[in-house]
Amino acid sequence: MWDFEVSPRQSIGGSVLTELQAKAETDAVALRIGVVLENNGAVLLLEREEYVAGRRPLNLPGTTVRPGEALAAAVARAVLEETGLTVTDITAHVGSFDYLDNAGKPVRREHFAVEVANVGPIRLTNYGGYRWIPLDGELPVTSSIHRILTAYGERR
Repeated sequence: MWDFEVSPRQSIGGSVLTELQAKAETDAVALRIGVVLENNGAVLLLEREEYVAGRRPLNLPGTTVRPGEALAAAVARAVLEETGLTVTDITAHVGSFDYLDNAGKPVRREHFAVEVANVGPIRLTNYGGYRWIPLDGELPVTSSIHRILTAYGERR
């Protein structure tokens, strides 16, 4: 259906992904994903070029799930499109949060931990820079992403 097709291993279990996607449909929320990629105790965070309210919060790689797209494919596509890295395994569901987009429509952002074939080179497309930030350090992210990364850190 899409130009992008991938089938990373799903240690998380395919039924978890299917259930999360079905719940989003039942709840009538748009589905977006965020991806936690860790290397040596640090997580990959992406930096937009523009400033937001005088500061630069960093972001996890992520994307909007396309209509008819499986979550596993969206996770792999997000990482590849935003970083150039190839997801080899989706290892865990880390958590989610709901919010309203700029048009006032409900959105659910599901977050997944992944493994990649190699952690570099990183080739950015939508961001001005990236940083590997230690999980036990100060995380310059929004409060919602901070909760996700805290939950991730407690699981590992």
